[in-house]
Amino acid sequence: MKQIVLFLFFSTSLFSQKTIEIFESNKLGKSREITIGLPDSYEQNPNKSYPILILLDGDYLFDPFYGALNYGAYWEDMPETIIVGISQNTNEERVDDSNYDDANGLPSGKGAAFFSFIGSELLPYIEKKYRVAPFRIIAGHDTTAGYSNFFLYKDYSIFNAYISLSPELVPEMDTIIPERFSALKQPLFYYQSTGDGDIKELLEDVKKLDANIKTANNPLINYKYDQFKGASHYSAVLYSIPSALNQIFECYKPISMTEFSEKIAILPNGQVKYLTDKYDLITKILGLKVAIRISDFKAIEAAILKNKSYTELDKLTELARKNYPKSMLADYEIGLMHEKLGDSKKAAKAYQKASQLDEIGDLTKDMMLEKFDEMQSLTPKK
Repeated sequence: MKQIVLFLFFSTSLFSQKTIEIFESNKLGKSREITIGLPDSYEQNPNKSYPILILLDGDYLFDPFYGALNYGAYWEDMPETIIVGISQNTNEERVDDSNYDDANGLPSGKGAAFFSFIGSELLPYIEKKYRVAPFRIIAGHDTTAGYSNFFLYKDYSIFNAYISLSPELVPEMDTIIPERFSALKQPLFYYQSTGDGDIKELLEDVKKLDANIKTANNPLINYKYDQFKGASHYSAVLYSIPSALNQIFECYKPISMTEFSEKIAILPNGQVKYLTDKYDLITKILGLKVAIRISDFKAIEAAILKNKSYTELDKLTELARKNYPKSMLADYEIGLMHEKLGDSKKAAKAYQKASQLDEIGDLTKDMMLEKFDEMQSLTPKK
């Protein structure tokens, strides 16, 4: 029997496209409503891929995640992300979806069917229909947060990151998860949170899990636990979402003033290698090919000038030509190198060539022509 997806609703916002579909599941034996949020650039960039976020409790978690991700993407602190919210309209439905066997602590009955639905139906469908990068996140709240941990019980986790909001843990989970962390051979992000006004029993179990996770000592696990002061079981969610997303997407952020002053400006040389390593890490961790931001080029340029390691500008030129071949950036950088090394003739030639190419960032044709005139005036006349 083939899966059938019925198109129900479509709307467009400033940032992304949001659709609600009815997914006919063989595993569940019934239909399930899913909400899909596509980034605004999805149609404009046919070669671009996006991380995917699977949201349990999609009924009420979709909008806060949707807003946080759109805000982060606007400022380039986070990549645009495809969001898939699974509706669990009633408490009975979410409890059924999270059902487990008391004897062995594993998904059973409807809980086992829901586990198969996510892994063998929903994810394949989304990844076939949309351009998804090889980076998957799953998130849930209380009952569903605890349930999401079952995906860690496998030898290989199909998710790269877990966001566990005030999780209600299954018995023995506080010891099984740390054991799995110790054994995992893949990089993994794991975030959990509570509020100090959270449900008492839940809070005690999470604190036990936190203490045990800290003994796992696996460098592949990027772990963070937040306990928010003055937050309840429900209000903690709004504190948690940006904290979790910032943890997971830390490597994606542009160079900040702190990063510049503490890590880059102190380098006597090798500034360009720092930049390429930074973007290689984005590809390695998130599976994303990202063009180097102009602001990051300028930050590296500033560090090179500060340390007078001018030959690094030659390497920066090669990088600029690779990332922005039609722009004036590469010829500007090589012109700057010649200028700083005292070869005004070569600098003038580079700036003149740059003036004939596309403007980029704060680099303009007028600026290049001014630099050309300046270098010409410094060039000895024959």
